[in-house]
Amino acid sequence: MGKPALDLSKLTADEKLDPIDERWRRLSSDDLPLSSDSRAELDRRLDHLDLEGPSGVPWEDVRAEMTTGES
Repeated sequence: MGKPALDLSKLTADEKLDPIDERWRRLSSDDLPLSSDSRAELDRRLDHLDLEGPSGVPWEDVRAEMTTGES
């Protein structure tokens, strides 16, 4: 007799995501090879972050613009 089917509709969102999270954490950099262009771009972005610090728009501003059209 085979393994019983799992009824995903009875699981919470966290329970559904747990197996994905577990597999993601087991990946190593060797499992996700980057092209030399991708590696160069990531290095460029990290260098920029080191020099300039984090930048961006606060979530509250983004949300206000999305919901009210204001910027």
